Amino acid sequence: MTTTQAIDTVLVHWGERLFEPRNRIVKPDPAPRLCGSVRAKAAQVRQHIEATVIRRAPQAILKVAGGGRGMKAIASHFRYISRDGQLELEDDRGVRHAEKESILDLLDQWRYGGRLIDDLSSRREALNLVLSTPTGTNPQLVLEAARKFAQAELNGHRYVMVLHSDRDNPHVHLTVRAESASGQRLTSWTERERWRTVYADVLRGLGVDVEATRQSARGENRNFDTLGRLKMKAQGELRHPLTATKAGDAYAKSRAEAMQAWSHIMKALETSESAEDRKLAQGIAAFVRSTAFYREAVQRQERQAVLAARERPGISVQPGWDRSQPGPEITR
Repeated sequence: MTTTQAIDTVLVHWGERLFEPRNRIVKPDPAPRLCGSVRAKAAQVRQHIEATVIRRAPQAILKVAGGGRGMKAIASHFRYISRDGQLELEDDRGVRHAEKESILDLLDQWRYGGRLIDDLSSRREALNLVLSTPTGTNPQLVLEAARKFAQAELNGHRYVMVLHSDRDNPHVHLTVRAESASGQRLTSWTERERWRTVYADVLRGLGVDVEATRQSARGENRNFDTLGRLKMKAQGELRHPLTATKAGDAYAKSRAEAMQAWSHIMKALETSESAEDRKLAQGIAAFVRSTAFYREAVQRQERQAVLAARERPGISVQPGWDRSQPGPEITR
């Protein structure tokens, strides 16, 4: 095996852990994946690395923001996303609904189109998705991307969508009936990462520069409010604010595993004869040092060193921790 082949093998092995969605479900039209020969897969990994650590491409946002347990909740969400009928709802057949009678007819189609949905249900009968893009994106591109995504991933299910373009970052609210006419149910927790990968690929096909890298791979620690919590906050009903940052064993484990993957990739690229590869390695080092998780680890190590020095008189701690190395192998 040549040096280049060895580097490509490392990139594919660890790159799949960083850039491929977990819990993939095989479908007739699967999400874009690392495919082809090792050389081709390695080229895809390099593209993802370049977008993530060099260009710092913005992230495509696809959130699964809960869903309605019964027709009363679904009808309420239709009113919310259409802003009480001010905006048109576009359904899975491309039909637009604005008049009250048209929306009532659409709700009846959802209620009786397959297994009956009662006003109140013990199970989630719909999933509410929000598809967003970076600030400044043409709103019509967002809507077109949402259409293409829904056609590819939600085929056989009833769904409606509406574009909200009055804010800096245009976004589409997409609500899908959880059960298709044939009885197949969507499971958002096993699909959402793959859905975001598909959505990002659709946006790139439309000329929007985005990535779909997981928070763990980016070393992020921020918490985000769900759509339901945002509604409660707007109505003054939110009693317990969300903790601003993530913590806990699961958070630390996932980020440490991602740092390990970055470490292996960086070390492999550093040995390459290609100047482009070595530039990527330098970019990874700078990227990892900038992550919230890495900064947390450095601060924790500094505190531990100070405590150790206090317990062992005569040992001094020099100010300014050595941060010249990316340190991606740090653990909690």
